[in-house]
Amino acid sequence: MKSLFNFIFFVVISFSFVNAQSEFETGLKGITDNVVQAQLEFLASDWMEGRETGTRGNEQAADYIASMFKLYGLEPAGDIIRSYPSRRGGGEVIETPTYFQNFSLIEYSPGEDQNLSVITSSQGTKKKINFKHNVDFSVRSSSVGISIESPIVFVGYGFKSKDGDYNDFEDVNVKDKIILRLSGYPGHKDTTSEAYKKYKPEGRWGIWMLAREKNTAASEAGAIAVLEINPDADPSLNWAVNYPFRYSEKHYEGTKRLTAGVRNRMTLPGRDLSQSIITIEITERAASEILNGTKVDLEEFEKNAMNRMKPASSELKGKSIFVETTVDSKIYKVRNVLGKIEGKNPNEVIVIGGHYDHVGMNKGYIWNGSDDNASGTVGVMTIAKAFAESGIKPEKTIIFAAWTGEEKGLLGSQYFVENYEPVNNIILNLNYDMISRTAETDTLGVECSMTFTSTSPVLQETAEKLNEDIAANLKINFRGSEQPGGGSDHAPFARKDIPIFYFMAGWHDDYHQPSDHADKADINKMKNIIRLGYGMIWEFAVNGTALK
Repeated sequence: MKSLFNFIFFVVISFSFVNAQSEFETGLKGITDNVVQAQLEFLASDWMEGRETGTRGNEQAADYIASMFKLYGLEPAGDIIRSYPSRRGGGEVIETPTYFQNFSLIEYSPGEDQNLSVITSSQGTKKKINFKHNVDFSVRSSSVGISIESPIVFVGYGFKSKDGDYNDFEDVNVKDKIILRLSGYPGHKDTTSEAYKKYKPEGRWGIWMLAREKNTAASEAGAIAVLEINPDADPSLNWAVNYPFRYSEKHYEGTKRLTAGVRNRMTLPGRDLSQSIITIEITERAASEILNGTKVDLEEFEKNAMNRMKPASSELKGKSIFVETTVDSKIYKVRNVLGKIEGKNPNEVIVIGGHYDHVGMNKGYIWNGSDDNASGTVGVMTIAKAFAESGIKPEKTIIFAAWTGEEKGLLGSQYFVENYEPVNNIILNLNYDMISRTAETDTLGVECSMTFTSTSPVLQETAEKLNEDIAANLKINFRGSEQPGGGSDHAPFARKDIPIFYFMAGWHDDYHQPSDHADKADINKMKNIIRLGYGMIWEFAVNGTALK
């Protein structure tokens, strides 16, 4: 009898495994070149007008994504609209779920008044030098106007190394103070130095992220404003009122600089007055007035930082700064697009997301944003299609999300994470951002990166195994860290200690250019990254593989 029971149990388990494999293969076969390309071409078409947050094109893109979620059979996971059957409000309330998560953003831009003064105190007297906006300084303001008078703390490069062995904030208190920092990082001027080799950012992505990471470090240390000096460049060249003849760029020539979009910077209103840090770029003569009479020698500092790899931060005694900024602001309504497949356990949730917004259009040019990030959005929609076609009810609930506001500061994904209840139910996030291009050095079209939470090593193990099992044949650069940061929509999840993995195909010269078109996409590579993501989500959502 025991042998018969064991045999029946073996048959049932074997049948379940074979059936699950068959369902998995059904979904996988639905991820084809045509499916990927068709969605990409429309989402990155001129009809979407560059998909800038808060514009008509962005709203059109949201409607398209919602229609595809509905076509693929996803349940709505957005806001619930409550209405009554009669005009007078009588009868039972009717609740209608939608695919849209609506929220507000504040658009803001510098106002007319921007002031910067350097105050020197010596032997009972105060000298105040008033500098002129767009002559000696420019301001990247916060979302509200502010007036500050504060001591100045010199923080070197304002740099913190990833391994923690170099930290310009280590021995100084910058809370509620204005900091003065140099552009760059230790050793950046000498490519042969040990400091350069140790601290240099990795590729174009790393260079782009450096300023963002330095501002984050300043905010976390409590600074209220940043004065930045670049000794190797003259920022005033960007403020000239009589730019000679024409601007000449790869895609444009004109008498005015070509900039993307019509919307300014945006932020979430929030429950409290939290503001982004004010950054002020200053000229050499403004910097000289700040440093005059102090013990800080910039050339000497840079030389010592390179050779000794040690910070030399200090408060500038007898010096303070007065800053006054004004801000013009407006409220805009925007939308995330959310669909879901309900799992057997609704209390464990996996979120697959990518941002659908881009940077818009201007002067007849459209920034179509095919790679950034129509490609990632198509990845989300295509995995939704594959799961729907598999016919399986997963063990865990899967939410498919298209975020708005990423280009404005990860605002859509941040809003979702801050408002999802309970956020502890989210056990994993897959983020797709720029998954369709191949760098010139990638002659085989197989290279990509996977950023992931290193405390869940099973993420890398699963990716490596599936890469072989489904013949994706990708050459993956794995980038693990305990709490992955960066400028994409996995970061708000990682800050909540939710494990993440994030695919990106590679950098290219069309990044944030009007030339980022769908006809430049490597559809086969993009398809394989989507197939791999589908397989990994299946492993955790259907097969129940533990993340830790």
